[in-house]
Amino acid sequence: MYDVVILTDERYVNPEISSEYINNVITEDRLVMEALEKRGFKSKKVAWSDSSFDWTQTKAAIFRTTWDYAEKFSAFSDWLMEVSMKTKLINNYETIIWNLDKHYLSDLKSNGVNVVETYFIEPGDSRSLKELHEELGWQKTVLKPAISASAKDTFKLSVETLSDYEDRYAYLIKDESMLLQPFQDDVINRGELSLMLIGDEYTHAVLKVAKPGDFRVQDDFGGSVKDYKPTKKEIELAIAAVKACEYKPLYARVDIVNDNDGNPAVSELELVEPEMWFRKNEKAAELLAAEVNDLFSR
Repeated sequence: MYDVVILTDERYVNPEISSEYINNVITEDRLVMEALEKRGFKSKKVAWSDSSFDWTQTKAAIFRTTWDYAEKFSAFSDWLMEVSMKTKLINNYETIIWNLDKHYLSDLKSNGVNVVETYFIEPGDSRSLKELHEELGWQKTVLKPAISASAKDTFKLSVETLSDYEDRYAYLIKDESMLLQPFQDDVINRGELSLMLIGDEYTHAVLKVAKPGDFRVQDDFGGSVKDYKPTKKEIELAIAAVKACEYKPLYARVDIVNDNDGNPAVSELELVEPEMWFRKNEKAAELLAAEVNDLFSR
């Protein structure tokens, strides 16, 4: 019987190869496990897709590096519903279901949180990208699925290049929701901020920078990470985003850019399996373990 299982994907349980990326994953999970064990919790690292594991044998499961879920979304959804009836999930099931779909940006906006301007396109919409851009009056945009991870099927568009993406877009919109956002120049000029929160307490931040010639800041696409000291306004926005959630998450990453009006805006609120850069602030992992301890004490 375990107190807390640390959820990962099968590539990171016992990796046979080593790289800086994989080593960072291992380090992040290790820091969480050590922090939990300092609190007296018996923990184990398990792939969410491990069919041999009995999920009734752990009191809780905490999502950390389940980064293959978007590629196996149907199986992940089925597993998520099943496991939610067998153990406590951190973050909880309701929060995860809400956060998996980027329609949550509309909920944040309705709760007074400044988010990057977003237009949702629902499955079966017959309008072309050209027609949508003419209706919206946008010249440069980002197109992405409402449910995705690691910039999958994410494209930077301009009115000059729309024809290059029409076929791909027509294929995607048949079965899934998509969204358009005006391209935020700050992503290129400065980068995208990630602020980490445990409970609703800010702990640390990084600045993610795309490689020259790209706009995607994820390290999957050659992006890099720098230490960053956020402004008071940026911290307040991150806290407001977390407080706008219906259920208080135990941990969160809030991604922020300056919008094209120069105001900090939430681009993503990551509550499922965010990279938290605990290796840049090990105290944050200890704070997470304290939140888990408090959760068990309620």
